[in-house]
Amino acid sequence: MSSPDPQVRAARNHSTSPAVRGPVVAVTGAASGVGALLTERLVASEEIKQVIAIDERRGECAAAQWHILDVRDPAIAEKLRGADVVVHLALDLDLETDPAARSAYNVRGTQTVLTAAAAAGVHRVVLCTSAMVYGALPDNELPLSEDAELRATAEATGVGDLLEVERLARRAPRAHPGLNVTVVRPGVLVGGTDTALTRYFESPRLLVVAGSRPAWQFCHVEDLCSALEYAVLEKVEGELAVGCDGWLEQEEVEELSGIRRMELPSAVALGAAARLHRIGLTPSPAGDLAYTMYPWVVSGSRLHDAGWRPQWTNEEVLAELLEEVSGRHTVVGRRLGRKDATAAGAAGATVALLGAAAVVRRARKARRRI
Repeated sequence: MSSPDPQVRAARNHSTSPAVRGPVVAVTGAASGVGALLTERLVASEEIKQVIAIDERRGECAAAQWHILDVRDPAIAEKLRGADVVVHLALDLDLETDPAARSAYNVRGTQTVLTAAAAAGVHRVVLCTSAMVYGALPDNELPLSEDAELRATAEATGVGDLLEVERLARRAPRAHPGLNVTVVRPGVLVGGTDTALTRYFESPRLLVVAGSRPAWQFCHVEDLCSALEYAVLEKVEGELAVGCDGWLEQEEVEELSGIRRMELPSAVALGAAARLHRIGLTPSPAGDLAYTMYPWVVSGSRLHDAGWRPQWTNEEVLAELLEEVSGRHTVVGRRLGRKDATAAGAAGATVALLGAAAVVRRARKARRRI
């Protein structure tokens, strides 16, 4: 007689285990990234009764109850029935995604999940944005409190979408009485992630804009997942910032990484970055540079007051990031092949930025010939 299917066996084991009084939690975007890590974490928790996993494909966590659908599909309301908490992690922040398509997915998906959760009787939704919503500005306090004004603009990758998600979060309890919304805002996220900020460390030189005041605060995905679990279990609520304790100055980052800097005037760096993005040579708009120029460090006081502590330090996360990006080569946000990277050589970012005008001129001439 053949042995039962592993998923059937897991379900039987789950049904015969002692009853758990904790919440039933639904996770969107559960098949990959932070969603997959959180799903595995919640399934293993003795404080969680059941995990409902939602994504456009099935993930590897056999102990979760899977539903395969797009989060923009109103049918998601039926899949959320019986859930106490929804953690919405189905966001597309890929640098290579078409910006209009990315915004349509992120905003519509969040709207649908919030409406569906209210219709299904869910009492709490946990959203994940980024500490980038505070904005990177020269007059930012170090660190920022969770209650600090959101002063970001839509000029950096995905930040406009995140600001709209924040707006939907604030409006949801008024539109759907009885629905509570918690927002979690991580610092520079590291651990299998690919963002303009992680690509910064793939460059042959660390671009430093003259007169800027960078301050680096990282957040490991494992710490983000533990913070999300705190929110799921209602150990903390409201608007939460999460990251490593403290921050690293640019000089410390350079010393720890062993990567030397290339310092450029602000007008040159920002102007060239804008031109390169405009003609499609780099996925990163000029607005991304602000987050490498000015501080946006957060205190995380609400999580700390609730007893949460990060397990990773900024130094440890930076070391992991450098290991992850080893062998990759990026200049002003654009990934290079091995041949291109060799050609870029030590001049790297400087050549790319100072040569931007020439690149633009060549591209324009090429278009005119067509």
